[in-house]
Amino acid sequence: MHRWSQLFIPTLREAPADAEVPSHKLLLRAGYIRQLGAGLYSQLFLGNRALNKIVGIIREDMDTIGQEFHLPALNPREVWEESGRWSGMGGNMFRLKDRKGAELCLAMTHEEIMTSIARSELRSYKQLPQIWYQIQTKFRDEPRPKSGLLRVRQFLMKDSYSFDLDEAGLDESYRRHEEVYRRIFTRCGLEFVVVDADSGSMGGSQSQEFMVYTEAGEDLIASSTSGYAANVEKATSKLPGVDDLAARGDGTPELVHTPGQRTIEEVGAFLSVAPVHQMKTMAYVAEHPDSDHKQVKTVGKTRPVVVFLRGDHQLNETKLAAVAGGELRPMHPEEISQVFKAPAGYLGPIGLEAAPHVRKPGVLVVLDASLEGRSNLIAGANKEEYHLQNVTPMRDFKPTLVADVRSVNAGEADPVNSAPLRIGKAVEIGHIFKLGYKYSKSMGASVLNRDGKETTMIMGSYGIGVERILTSAIEQSAARFSERGQADTYALPASIAPFQVVVTVTNIKETALLEAGVNLSQQLGGAGIDVLLDDRDERAGVKFKDAELIGVPFRIAIGKKLSEGKVEVLNRLTTQTEDVPVEGVVNHMQKLLSAESHA
Repeated sequence: MHRWSQLFIPTLREAPADAEVPSHKLLLRAGYIRQLGAGLYSQLFLGNRALNKIVGIIREDMDTIGQEFHLPALNPREVWEESGRWSGMGGNMFRLKDRKGAELCLAMTHEEIMTSIARSELRSYKQLPQIWYQIQTKFRDEPRPKSGLLRVRQFLMKDSYSFDLDEAGLDESYRRHEEVYRRIFTRCGLEFVVVDADSGSMGGSQSQEFMVYTEAGEDLIASSTSGYAANVEKATSKLPGVDDLAARGDGTPELVHTPGQRTIEEVGAFLSVAPVHQMKTMAYVAEHPDSDHKQVKTVGKTRPVVVFLRGDHQLNETKLAAVAGGELRPMHPEEISQVFKAPAGYLGPIGLEAAPHVRKPGVLVVLDASLEGRSNLIAGANKEEYHLQNVTPMRDFKPTLVADVRSVNAGEADPVNSAPLRIGKAVEIGHIFKLGYKYSKSMGASVLNRDGKETTMIMGSYGIGVERILTSAIEQSAARFSERGQADTYALPASIAPFQVVVTVTNIKETALLEAGVNLSQQLGGAGIDVLLDDRDERAGVKFKDAELIGVPFRIAIGKKLSEGKVEVLNRLTTQTEDVPVEGVVNHMQKLLSAESHA
């Protein structure tokens, strides 16, 4: 039993002015955290207690499929160079030198270190599969720390890694992680969706993110009632058919004078055509510094990339970057002039020399899939103050490839059952990757197969943001209370709250009330219920407010009704209040907690 009067719980009446999202404000006000610097937070008693409960859930479920390790956060440069990520991580990585001048980094993740252990210790297929995990502090030189614990420079992460002999084994390790992740987030009381995602700097063939819808999020996800869900960086949709413009003249591309008309809107108004009948041209350069992308071996470290989109669509740069195989930047004016022989504002496809294949030298020309099969479009003419009409893709020009590189829009039909897409902000709480051979091949991690031949192991990587579970739970709860007209309050699920129950003695100067509070707290603790006794010499209103502020889901108030042999039990998750006989409180609480855990 913990007594509030003996604990350090520095609650605040008001949140600091720089606190932004609800979870940031409430974590500070509740005394869970205190800021040390930009993106750096100290976890105080309540915050550490809640996070330890989350860690306990993660550990309990991960132990059903894997083995726990603990690796150094300080890593030598050499092991990251083997994978190519020493330079690939750019400014996101904290780097330092020891007294001898050796270069080191603070690890953001541990693919390289786990792979180095695997290549040294695993010799035979008989030792596979292996799933190794750790729960450890990670570091990221976040350029824009914000939103409390959502975007920080030091954070707690569960990262695990699988080593298998073949793709079938990886599929099974991936499936087991997805199953465990669903169980972990459900036990933590979160409402989440699992979305197809981009693998980013991790590499690999497939990845999924576990996301929580909240206005505090910075990611955008698309989902529908059919069960389809994807990060907007991967999301696709079905588009209704479009009636093309009628051909003009002989139907071949024809110059149209468009003096001073550069944008889709300006050209559309000038020629009286809708954006859906226009072709948008966007020009980039793909950069591949120190990269192992296949394209680099053939086309060099940079290449021009030109993409053609429907006039009313927006480019998804992540999709395009995946196609181009490198980081994108807009073309400079001199590069535009060199590639198109024309100024910006009048760029188009005809006359542009496209690479015949993605791995061949030349301009990588990408036609968005929404333009496939279209005809008689309006496009730039690569001539100042002129556009072309009657432009038909594949007939009048041939791109290097056709690919989906656009961003989906809310209301478009999902690709599964044509249900309308919902697009909203979300926070990523977990991410699973099929890494494939990216690390094991570059670092030489192999075993002998059944035939005695050297076989490169295939890998997976799987992460959970521990603090993000806590912040997401607060965000979701605060949103529900806000919908009920109660702002700036929340209640954590009992599984991750610092305490499951707070017993509030309304007036400790009344001996009978205090003794009843102590006795009841001892009984609850003896029944395995995590209880906090509020025995402070404060007004009842102050105590009730503080109990709400620290997010404990159940409150038992011991006050005047004790003379009738009853106490007041408040379920803050449902806002329901009941008067319960003192002798039945423990049984009543056990039922409430059991119901809440199965909700």
